[in-house]
Amino acid sequence: MTDDILLMRGITKTFPGVQALREVNLSVRRGEIHAICGENGAGKSTLMKVLSGVYPHGSYDGEITFDGGPCRFSGIRDSERRGIVIIHQELALCPQLSIAENIFLGNERVTRGLIDWNRTNHEAGLLLEQVGLRENPTTAVGDIGVGKQQLVEIAKALSKNVRLLILDEPTAALNDEDSAHLLDLLRGLRDNGITCVIISHKLNEITAVADSISILRDGQMIETLDLRTDHVTEDRIIAGMVGRDLEHRFPPRQVRSIGEEALRIEDWTVHSPTHRGRAVVSKANLTLHRGEIVGLAGLMGAGRTELAMSVFGRSYGVDISGRLYRDGRPIEVRSVRDAIGHGIAYATEDRKRYGLNLIEDIKRNISAAALSRLARRGWVNENEEYRVAEEYRAGLNIKAPSVLSITGKLSGGNQQKVVLSKWIFTDAEVLILDEPTRGIDIGAKYEIYSIINRLADEGRAVLVISSELPELLGLCDRIYAMSAGRITGEVQREHATQERLMRYMTKEQDHAQ
Repeated sequence: MTDDILLMRGITKTFPGVQALREVNLSVRRGEIHAICGENGAGKSTLMKVLSGVYPHGSYDGEITFDGGPCRFSGIRDSERRGIVIIHQELALCPQLSIAENIFLGNERVTRGLIDWNRTNHEAGLLLEQVGLRENPTTAVGDIGVGKQQLVEIAKALSKNVRLLILDEPTAALNDEDSAHLLDLLRGLRDNGITCVIISHKLNEITAVADSISILRDGQMIETLDLRTDHVTEDRIIAGMVGRDLEHRFPPRQVRSIGEEALRIEDWTVHSPTHRGRAVVSKANLTLHRGEIVGLAGLMGAGRTELAMSVFGRSYGVDISGRLYRDGRPIEVRSVRDAIGHGIAYATEDRKRYGLNLIEDIKRNISAAALSRLARRGWVNENEEYRVAEEYRAGLNIKAPSVLSITGKLSGGNQQKVVLSKWIFTDAEVLILDEPTRGIDIGAKYEIYSIINRLADEGRAVLVISSELPELLGLCDRIYAMSAGRITGEVQREHATQERLMRYMTKEQDHAQ
């Protein structure tokens, strides 16, 4: 038997007006963890959808061989019968059903035409043991966190006697602890003979867990690197992904003169809407100036998003107290409309769920928060709406055929540019950007950083919330740290280090320095 369990040769996939894959060749060795890297839009997910039958045989050119036999899948069920299972970034679970019901959905354990619930729950329990998930199989999936839901998906794959497991951005929505557990699980699956293909933007995780890395760029296979024999660094991978060396992952900084105070938050306290009496933000003080990029660092649960959302029109929290000042004058912000009226914008960390209407076109998404600027006597001037959207498409380099393209079909980086366009169009002077580069590849991150720099150069005040400390260090003029709902430190750019920020992020006393 050959060492290669999977061979894909000359794979070409075309959509109307776009060639997503061009003569792609991929070899995956038996029993390895094989990573696929590339910028958003490089063709990674498309290649895996070809392999798993999402795009059936005949809709693409090329040949696929799995375990020595040809593959001509007409759908996902065909690939699953051969032992190829794909877990998409958007988990395919039904929150109202139990863990056991989700694991065997479409593959029910039946006795004499009826579902055998004892067998279902027993076998589900055994699978949960394999993936290290200590939950009752009868627990509703909606009652467990996203990290545990990812493990349920893997248990579901194991129930189908998986031999090649494909995971698309498996740790994108996980915290560090859940990510580490998932990577350990992948190593265990590999040791048990299951081959894994993983798509991820998190290069540190890839270099830690993968045996081989294939790099796609613009629909073409650039190279495959062997981590067991080659000296592979993150910079080496990035160079392959973007087609150039990135000596600096951040755009060059122009020396900016920091202007007057734009927003001041004083003694801001926010209580949880679900646990009355528990303060999720406590007496926070924070100041933003025009032309300044300020970072907000903190671990999961520190209260960063809760602070941002409560300031943005009380979008989160109850029993909110404290004071807000714009340009030195006190303001009342009791709704999102009030916030927008005072020139404050908030770009959510979950752009797909809260930041965009994915089934609408780019034009409608960009205009959504400021339709009054395009309306006269209650009617929207559609020609002006089109012109404005086209201006932002060109100015922010949104990669789409036109502003009539559906937003949900854009890559993550281009979706984020649409979110930024929407809030810039409101004429916001204060922009709060929550995890602005989450789920975005390294090349698109550079573009987002350039846009953020441009906003500051235009005299706007920008607050960047990020879980990536190198991002804050490379982008911001000042950085605040939060821990347990309190601002615990403030550091100027020239004095900021990851170690110093982490000390502030892990202490609970409010001693800013």
